[in-house]
Amino acid sequence: MVGTKSQWLTLSFTLALASLSASTAISVYLWRRKSKSISNGEADKKIQELEASLNGALEKCAAERQGRIRAQKDLREALSRRNLEKVESTSYPMAPIGVVHSCFSTRNGTPRQPLLVPLAKASLIFDPARVPQASLEGLEGYSHCWIIYVFHLNTDLEKLWKHPSQSKFKAKVRVPRLKGERIGVFATRSPHRPCPIGLTVAKVEAVHGNTVLLSGVDLVDGTPILDIKPYLPYCDNIQGATVPDWVKVDDVLAIASVNFSEGFSSSLAACWLLVEKKSLYASPDEFQSLIRQVLSWDIRSVSQRSRPHQPAVETEAGGRDEASENGGELVTSLTNDVVYHLILEGLDVSYRINSNANVVVEKVTLASHTQDSSKTTT
Repeated sequence: MVGTKSQWLTLSFTLALASLSASTAISVYLWRRKSKSISNGEADKKIQELEASLNGALEKCAAERQGRIRAQKDLREALSRRNLEKVESTSYPMAPIGVVHSCFSTRNGTPRQPLLVPLAKASLIFDPARVPQASLEGLEGYSHCWIIYVFHLNTDLEKLWKHPSQSKFKAKVRVPRLKGERIGVFATRSPHRPCPIGLTVAKVEAVHGNTVLLSGVDLVDGTPILDIKPYLPYCDNIQGATVPDWVKVDDVLAIASVNFSEGFSSSLAACWLLVEKKSLYASPDEFQSLIRQVLSWDIRSVSQRSRPHQPAVETEAGGRDEASENGGELVTSLTNDVVYHLILEGLDVSYRINSNANVVVEKVTLASHTQDSSKTTT
């Protein structure tokens, strides 16, 4: 607003000065012509008076301009001091402009990073009241786009509304690739951050009206979107970028094989009749390929991998204890043989994993509820 006022005042000053200069110049010109019919002495005297008047007006305008510049500088400094003194009360005009409808019904199973699951589809629907359809014109010319979003399912969001001294914000988080060791939150992509804002990249499949179809996403269904920007290879692809050694270790989360039981296909076919109209996928076979890609990475939490046979226990209040909440997967135990559950598009995919990291997908049923979990870190 300060910049806008400054531009308006500058324009007004310029116009006034131009008008004054033109008016005085015309007066001088007219008096010069009139001077031909009157004495030279009277003409020279009048011209001197007009020139003096012009110089006085110019000096007055210059003084006013200097005063305005000083006032604007003082205002900027005052605003800057106020913001530095009260950073916690500063707010900006930001609100979600759209929402993602994703194949991932819960945080559990949502990839830890983008593009790890190429078949992970989503539709990003913009609010037409905030984003005119014309805003998306030209986006279809890019293969990928950056997406800025909110970690809206964080379990500790309420703490961030408190004063920093009372928020109990954790400076270090457990990292799956470090087998649960803690590291500074800003050295990870943990969703649990002072400002719960995420950054991801996705493939742009198509743009229809106010909807963008995406693939390779790592976004849970219902994620609020703050902004999108086109991916630019010439500046976004950083040649020679380096990362710590622990980030390069892929075998920690690698799965040896993903297989399907004999009864899997029939269970999927039965469920598909109920969900195909709303599904992002064209066929049961494509949906099965999605399951294979998702489970090609160990989506269990650190605690689940360290205690793979800890069953889910129902509490007296009807809730679930930490054993069932770790990593957020729904876990059941049959004679110490753990069955894990992955929820995709409202379908409950049950599977087992042995000590050699071999996965067997047993069946698909309609999800009776949508138990959620924390999206794990880098």
